[in-house]
Amino acid sequence: MKNSGFAQQLLHWFDKFGRKDLPWQQQPSPYHVWLSEIMLQQTQVATVIAYYQRFTACFPDIYSLAKASQDTVLAQWSGLGYYARARNLHKAARIVVSDYGGNMPANLEALMALPGIGRSTAGAILTLAYHQPFPILDGNVKRVLCRFDAVEGWPGNKQIENQLWQRAEQLLPEKRIANYIQAQMDLGATLCTRTRPDCEHCPLQQNCQAYQTGEPTRFPTPKPKKTIPVRHTHWLVLQNDIGEVLLQQRPQQGIWGGLWSFPELTDMGEIGDFCQQQLQLTLLNQQAVTPLQHVFTHFKLNIQPHLLQCKPAGVAEKDYGNWYKIEDTFKLGLPAPVKSFLKSLQ
Repeated sequence: MKNSGFAQQLLHWFDKFGRKDLPWQQQPSPYHVWLSEIMLQQTQVATVIAYYQRFTACFPDIYSLAKASQDTVLAQWSGLGYYARARNLHKAARIVVSDYGGNMPANLEALMALPGIGRSTAGAILTLAYHQPFPILDGNVKRVLCRFDAVEGWPGNKQIENQLWQRAEQLLPEKRIANYIQAQMDLGATLCTRTRPDCEHCPLQQNCQAYQTGEPTRFPTPKPKKTIPVRHTHWLVLQNDIGEVLLQQRPQQGIWGGLWSFPELTDMGEIGDFCQQQLQLTLLNQQAVTPLQHVFTHFKLNIQPHLLQCKPAGVAEKDYGNWYKIEDTFKLGLPAPVKSFLKSLQ
């Protein structure tokens, strides 16, 4: 099939059935395209919409985002997951304001030099906001191309990924580049879905090699399965005599980086010494409550919360966190399970 035929059929379908009412499509500035692309990484459109609307209400432009504190940004992101995206978004906004006068760069290399922006996100900004001819290769586009050419092999493999980038470049049309890129994403999101693709209504059906095999869902090749490890931790939900809870800000790197959470222990046999020696707190009583599990990309975390009543036993030698009224904690960046648990304490 000629490259122009692929684009023409896709654009013809897009004109009739493509998505044109998503919030970020109403003002496709570089800032709004960038924000939506970052939010849509690893996250469904239906989930993103409400977060995007709240986020842009709080940070309507790149200047307001750059000016905000990290805590404020993470609080708006709380619950969306993959928090490195928010930290990198904030860092990049500050770089754009300081180095580019608040204008997103309009070339691939400069965009990819910003924190959290890879080749596909940069391509989306350049096509959707600047109407430059660059390919993208998000999950939806990978799936469409793998099926169209019946590509064998996991797309996360570097060799297969390079093959798909080359194919994506070959298929770029000379006109209507923004609509074409949006059409690719829309096709993967609405018809060429991971399970139960709607091949009967697909504009590419006639030339789709995966469809010709009769097993379209065989493509793309799934990621090789690995056993997901399980980790265990104990949350110390420490409350003082006026009902405040102790929260600690997590390190910037690692899970829930920069967010506020409860102190943790792996061995509850150390609870007395930990509270007395490190926090300068005396435990009055403790109670284990219903455990919970949180699933990350690479592991599962089993959490056993403990409600601990305490009183000061001295002055802590180091800063081990801050005491908050429960209603004030929701102004902080909180991991979703911490936020849910605090709501249950209310």
